[in-house]
Amino acid sequence: MRVIPSAIPDVLIFEPTVFGDDRGYFFESFRQDFFEEHVGRIAFVQENESKSTYGVLRGLHFQKPPFTQSKLVRVLYGSVLDVAVDLRLGSPWYGRHVTCLLDTERKRMLWVPQGFAHGFVVLSREAVFAYKCDNYYTPSHDAGILWNDPSLAIEWQLPAEVIRVSEKDAVQPAFSSVNAFLYEEFRQERLYAHKSVTR
Repeated sequence: MRVIPSAIPDVLIFEPTVFGDDRGYFFESFRQDFFEEHVGRIAFVQENESKSTYGVLRGLHFQKPPFTQSKLVRVLYGSVLDVAVDLRLGSPWYGRHVTCLLDTERKRMLWVPQGFAHGFVVLSREAVFAYKCDNYYTPSHDAGILWNDPSLAIEWQLPAEVIRVSEKDAVQPAFSSVNAFLYEEFRQERLYAHKSVTR
């Protein structure tokens, strides 16, 4: 497996080595020691899976403190454009975003740390999406920002008229309204040096 840096250093792309022949393929999708070498200490406690059709956009989501979540996301089937937005006030990359194509061909995974909003849009006929979280889903602290906020200028690679979002995601607040994360508190080296799960 190799690690590919993104435009925001805290967001990483993990690309596995795939061994394949006429029988099929094999690869390591996660290895604790390798992950901790590049990110830090982590304990994933929940894994989620969703199936979506072409044009479905889910996001941009995050959980507010003290129930913040990191995510390691990947596609099991199909193709999506995955997006992570830096929400950390004072960050050199505040308001900037990373996009990454995740698909079944390259089998890449995107590491989305705490302090980032996350979302994806389906580019293929359908897609099965899965992600590990280092904290449990907590409805009372579930939050988001508007997927097409003009201040973010995200290029979703699909015409707006084919994008479909949930009723909740259609009325998420503006990016400028989020003030739950301070860069000094959500620096990667601080978060993952001694990570503990919030219950």
